[in-house]
Amino acid sequence: MKLIRSCAHALRGLSGAFREESNLRIHFLASTIVVLLGFYFSIEAWEWCILILVSTLVISLELINSGIENLVDLVTLEQNLMARKVKDIAAAAVLIAVTASLVIGSVIFGKYFL
Repeated sequence: MKLIRSCAHALRGLSGAFREESNLRIHFLASTIVVLLGFYFSIEAWEWCILILVSTLVISLELINSGIENLVDLVTLEQNLMARKVKDIAAAAVLIAVTASLVIGSVIFGKYFL
């Protein structure tokens, strides 16, 4: 029963973040395109594993980033250098993951496009 409640809370959080966070919707759209391309090109199992891993990493980091931003906003609504620094660092984690996923996607799909 506790596991079911935990899953329900997590799904509520995902649903709320999807509604409120445009960047999360962009990441889901990009992941959907990657999946469609994967089916189109009939990519290999190891390529699926890598693409699923980087896609879920980006989405997970975006969710963590959104949570951190909401928490910082809860703590202070004033302009605060430390609050900005925390938000910027969390956003940087997403940026690094997105950049890596673009490179990995280019390596995997490059041979199919060329």
